[in-house]
Amino acid sequence: MEYFHDPSAPAPNVLVPAAFAVVRDDTGRVLLCQRADTGNWEIPGGSVEVGESALEAVQREVEEETGVLIVVSGVSGIYTDPGYVIAYSTGEVRQQFAVCFHARPRAGSIRPDGQETAQVAWTPPDLLDRLPIQAGVRFRLDAALADPDHVHVT
Repeated sequence: MEYFHDPSAPAPNVLVPAAFAVVRDDTGRVLLCQRADTGNWEIPGGSVEVGESALEAVQREVEEETGVLIVVSGVSGIYTDPGYVIAYSTGEVRQQFAVCFHARPRAGSIRPDGQETAQVAWTPPDLLDRLPIQAGVRFRLDAALADPDHVHVT
């Protein structure tokens, strides 16, 4: 369950480093993946593992979740907002220390991983409002698309 500035949200009990990418193709479409557990759409990414950099993590996560190899072109934002938490059935309540990158596809073809992602799609930005996207993810996506030359920090 994700909470974005929700007064009923549980307090975070762990801080997890994460990396995500706003991947855009030559026509401006955004690479999104649909979560298998909630059905919500999001930008690909995930936790940084011990022994890897945020850059290595985002490249690995995007390929795992979508089948697309990427070239990172910059940072779109750094997000550490304790008001955006993710609660798990295990009792873990994550606050992310997330780096979001701008990227473009280098190779590969879209395909869901069948575990975390149910679908993958290149989505025109004008169709984003038609998809279920959590508020915290949408905040990061909107910031990246609105001003690609500005690094957003929260």
